[in-house]
Amino acid sequence: MSNAEEASPTESESANRSSRQRASHDQAPPQALLDFMAQGWGTPAQADARPISGTERYQARRQELSRRFPGLLIVVPAGVEKVRSNDTIYPFRPSTDYLYLVGEGEPDEVMVMVPLEGGGHHAQIFAEPSADFGKSDFFTDRVKGVFWVGPGRGLAVTESRLGVEAVSIGELAPLISAQDRGAVLRGVDPTVDRLAADLAEQLSEMRLVKDALEVELLEEACTVTRQAFEDVVRALPRARTERDVEAVFFARARSAGNDTGYSTIAAAGSHATVLHWTHNDGRVVPGELLLLDAGVETKRYYTADITRTLPINGHFTKSQRHVYQLVHEAQQAAFVEVRPGNDFLAPHRAAMRVLAQGLAAMGLLPVSAEESLDKDSQLHQRFTLHSVSHMLGLDVHDCARARTESYRLGKLVPGMVLTVEPGLYFQPHDLTVPEEFRGIGVRIEDDVLVTADGYRLLSRGLPSAPDEVERWMAGIWAADQRR
Repeated sequence: MSNAEEASPTESESANRSSRQRASHDQAPPQALLDFMAQGWGTPAQADARPISGTERYQARRQELSRRFPGLLIVVPAGVEKVRSNDTIYPFRPSTDYLYLVGEGEPDEVMVMVPLEGGGHHAQIFAEPSADFGKSDFFTDRVKGVFWVGPGRGLAVTESRLGVEAVSIGELAPLISAQDRGAVLRGVDPTVDRLAADLAEQLSEMRLVKDALEVELLEEACTVTRQAFEDVVRALPRARTERDVEAVFFARARSAGNDTGYSTIAAAGSHATVLHWTHNDGRVVPGELLLLDAGVETKRYYTADITRTLPINGHFTKSQRHVYQLVHEAQQAAFVEVRPGNDFLAPHRAAMRVLAQGLAAMGLLPVSAEESLDKDSQLHQRFTLHSVSHMLGLDVHDCARARTESYRLGKLVPGMVLTVEPGLYFQPHDLTVPEEFRGIGVRIEDDVLVTADGYRLLSRGLPSAPDEVERWMAGIWAADQRR
């Protein structure tokens, strides 16, 4: 492509996204669950479609660019999410040139200016369409699925906001390949490729079992994270937005550690039903819940990964408590299964049994709990989409390159450190759920070390039973008032 940078995602970037769509600890959904998830959805809330200010200025800039590159295809990408560590990403910022020509952008968007026969160009934005709840991506894709990262603009809103024709990103590749005269040299030395893969695999498997120093550093991370959670509770009466919460946690992470170990999830109200809600731009409203999933990374780069779901005013409502209590019971059942010789998946299976039984008792499953737990059914996963455990260490999702038989299908041994994090998420537009429960999301997550005779709770000191959470919050607020 002459006089223009090749801007379509590279093969390595595409492969990286594909590898992030599912994690090494994720479970493959059976067909029965896929069929169940494709039913019963209302219309979700739409994004703000108001045009951004200054659309005429962006159009004038594109026209000037067209004048300078007559007859040439012009491609300007917004950029892709950059990997920070394993499957954790940096906060996204669109490329400067894209912002200059368009005004705002989302990951993987690309602006293309197609030359016209009579001169000039026609601009298009290639973007992600709105979620299709008839397909599985909305809950299976960690990168773009709306239950993981929240909704994007969609094509109609993109076009309305930016004043540029919006086209599905899936149509970009044929356009680019038809114009591209370049070539990519790859696969030069397969032997070297195999050696690199083996090294990554072996290092991941070595890291499955932590030594004493690693355990000490992880305990430090958990201790500072506990302090950061206490800071958040202390500040909660004055918090107005999710970012107020995020800022309080971040202050402790930067003052006592290196940083946060991953993007903080400060999800208030129905935002808690989005598993990886990191926009943190919602309101903190008394009477609702705050799901705070956050961890401090120490100056030696080990991270905690803890979640608490807190009643913002200090008291659970009846509906909130019902959901919370079920998740807490599932976590307690999972803890019992953390011991040497057990399958890595044993805590997950124990938690799922409790959740399935609870969901069946609530009348939310069209089959019995036992039928739902069958590997070819798994209908309860409509409301609990993620695995209960993953390894923890230098990465928040540690040891991801380890072989399946050593990790997900392997056995627990002393020295492993993993999370235990069941959750329930009732989407606000899920018509199969009674209205009183819609928009409630609860996750409780702790970090545990497998010991010779069971486990040790590394994230000790943070209460998790509902009554204890209420007393803990009240105690922090009372102590502040006495000062």
